[in-house]
Amino acid sequence: MIRVGLVGARGYVGTELIALLTAHPAAALTFVASRERAGQRVADHHVGVDGELRYSEATPEATAAAGVDALILALPNGKAAEYVKAIDARAPDTVIIDLSADHRFERGWYYGLPELTRQRYSDQRRIANPGCYATAMQLAIAPFRGGGQLAGPPTCFGVSGYSGAGTTPSDKNDPAALRDNLIPYALVGHIHEREVTAQLLRPVHFMPHVAPHFRGLTVTCHLPLAATWSVGFLRERYRQAYAAEPLVEVIDEAPWVSRIAGRHGAQVGGFAVSDDGRRAVVVAVLDNLLKGAATQAVQNLNRAFEFDELAGIPHAATTETP
Repeated sequence: MIRVGLVGARGYVGTELIALLTAHPAAALTFVASRERAGQRVADHHVGVDGELRYSEATPEATAAAGVDALILALPNGKAAEYVKAIDARAPDTVIIDLSADHRFERGWYYGLPELTRQRYSDQRRIANPGCYATAMQLAIAPFRGGGQLAGPPTCFGVSGYSGAGTTPSDKNDPAALRDNLIPYALVGHIHEREVTAQLLRPVHFMPHVAPHFRGLTVTCHLPLAATWSVGFLRERYRQAYAAEPLVEVIDEAPWVSRIAGRHGAQVGGFAVSDDGRRAVVVAVLDNLLKGAATQAVQNLNRAFEFDELAGIPHAATTETP
């Protein structure tokens, strides 16, 4: 059994990680840090956790002294650096999986979207978990990442549940502000737009919105084609691209976010082509807290320790979380 630590345990993603790691066949959750809950029993907040495990102080020093084999940082953007610095100084062999955007552009960190970057992993101990929207957009666009297949930048319209805005109060996670509403934000230069552009080595345009539902996101991607395509050819391209990926399901109809919420995989579908065959539309949905964060972190944890990549994760893309 490997010993795993988690910093940022009180948030939505932290909650999902505790559930996944508690049920993991080869990982023991031995360190759980939360500033607000320090000293409290984790079992008082989560079913199935060892009754003796208590929340620890969420300081870099306490984290570096925890003696874990792997540390998962589920912190807001801009907060990871001090923890990484402390681990580098005291326990540099610790595997760090950072769920924030802080290291997604940094050389030396493996960018862990396994379905697309598996071949890039070479025993790195520092792993950057992709963003939730960035995961969905890349799954929707990646079958066209070869040169010359697109006539221009893909454009993606995104809608997420308000859990994606985290727990810090704002209009974007206020059910009253969101009631009967759709809130656009960061319509140019969003961090996930830059992330996908960097990973796919092509410009991508992204327009995010927040909706009144709690979890799950949808991206509808417009793809200008450099050659004439049919819907059948488009659909087959995606079926071939993800045929060996149990956490990516390709379906004919447009996927619904309500059908992916609480599930561990992504769905890609809704294939459409314009009458002239030069414009395609593809839709991708996933749960922003699971495949967009916690589930993907467990995939990366498994790869780092040479476990089955799906250890502790229900295998079918449409399997509900326990």
